[in-house]
Amino acid sequence: MSNNVLRACFRDITRRINSHTSQILSNPVQKLQAIIHHNNKIFVVRNFNTTSIMSNKVLNGNLWDTDPELFDIIKKEKQRQASGLEMIASENFTSVPVLQCLSSCLHNKYSEGMPNQRYYGGNEFIDEIEILAQQRSLEAYKLKAEDWGVNVQPYSGSPANFAVYTGLVEPHGRIMGLDLPDGGHLTHGFFTATKKISATSIFFESMPYKVDPKTGLIDYDKLAETAKLFKPRLIIAGISCYSRCLDYKRFRQIADDNGAILMADMAHVSGLVAAGLIPSPFDVCDVVTTTTHKTLRGPRAGVIFYRKGVRSVNAKGEKIMYDFESKVNQAVFPGLQGGPHNHAIAAIATAMKQATMPEFVEYQRQVIKNAQRLCSGLMSRGYDIATGGTDVHLVLVDMRSAGLSGARAERILELCSVACNKNTVPGDKSALNPSGIRLGTPALTTRGLKETDIDRVVDYIDKALKLAQEITKISGPKLVDFNKVVVENADIKAKINSLKEDIETYSRSFPLPGYETY
Repeated sequence: MSNNVLRACFRDITRRINSHTSQILSNPVQKLQAIIHHNNKIFVVRNFNTTSIMSNKVLNGNLWDTDPELFDIIKKEKQRQASGLEMIASENFTSVPVLQCLSSCLHNKYSEGMPNQRYYGGNEFIDEIEILAQQRSLEAYKLKAEDWGVNVQPYSGSPANFAVYTGLVEPHGRIMGLDLPDGGHLTHGFFTATKKISATSIFFESMPYKVDPKTGLIDYDKLAETAKLFKPRLIIAGISCYSRCLDYKRFRQIADDNGAILMADMAHVSGLVAAGLIPSPFDVCDVVTTTTHKTLRGPRAGVIFYRKGVRSVNAKGEKIMYDFESKVNQAVFPGLQGGPHNHAIAAIATAMKQATMPEFVEYQRQVIKNAQRLCSGLMSRGYDIATGGTDVHLVLVDMRSAGLSGARAERILELCSVACNKNTVPGDKSALNPSGIRLGTPALTTRGLKETDIDRVVDYIDKALKLAQEITKISGPKLVDFNKVVVENADIKAKINSLKEDIETYSRSFPLPGYETY
């Protein structure tokens, strides 16, 4: 067919579409809507009232119109976040660019496999995005591509950790992580005398290491001694509630003495590491995992970094290479996951870009300053702090000195619009009945609070905890009775509401990133 014939056909199609469009737009009886898109002179008409499987109102409507019941709940959560003091150490307020990625068309695409090795077609742009996320992840931590690889597909931190164990530790192989009551994480192998709590303790044999109950600091000598007996395949240098920097070089020495892989779980401190404000696990570790939504302030997702290149040289002078890349990647997919969340991977890419900016370094510097001011302020009011201070973004408060349990402290603060979480402290016997609370400063710092503002926050926390002491004198030691007094005692209710109103008024004076109403 000649070019002249093709052009004539195209003109005829265009004429017919324009004619049909005019008829639709000029017919008030049909009450139809049409949109003309100009894309290379092609006109596209959408008849919004024609019969279809789903009405356009559902497919292209706004949530507040199509599901106002749900949207009202979301608005309430937005107001809760804006009105309260968010001090859960593992939470943060992410940026609008991250939120825009998460609600983009990338959600629609399946892309099982790695870039340029997909099991589905149509992934050329998805590949570009994932490769960009990988490159930026390396750049954020100043890593060379010849020395480190990265997988950005884990759905969150827990799957990332489990993928490492699956890929690098044989079934029922041995792992060692910081015990949960001492500040470790569930996925580091937690179990009790009667039950294997985490899947990592079900499918792998775990041995915890501990902190010194007096100082609250990791007992590295005891770890070294236990590792010689247990002979782990992998040692985890990672925390969930531990306020001091880890001695990665000591971990490396212990791992080498036992022929173990050294993995760091930097989920909590990854933003501080990217800013160069605390020691980096990349200097000595074999594998590093992280979430991206805590101090890093990105989306809810996970990342795995793994060593590449020469691992060692044997007695014959032969190079022994790292073999982590294929093992880790295959453990993520097809071992444990299906299609990656491409919208989250794009959000990782933009979060990692933000992590290289000077403003990000200043933000992380302020996070630490605020945490240390929070710590000193609470100590000045007589509260015991585990390890006697903090080097990072969190503070672990031992409530036993105030005659309170962690649950009661958490509850009274929540009632006063201060969000935190109950947490074990060194010496606790049960993770279900902890004696402490964990407080963090990443989210407050994102909202712009500085040291003098933290002083005000300390005052609010102190007032709330003193109120909890007052309630305890009435209720006795049981939490159920404590909660009953909170509900039924008119004087107590009035005091809680008064403090809550003060806190919420103060909180609303600071901006909250994101969309205005949701």
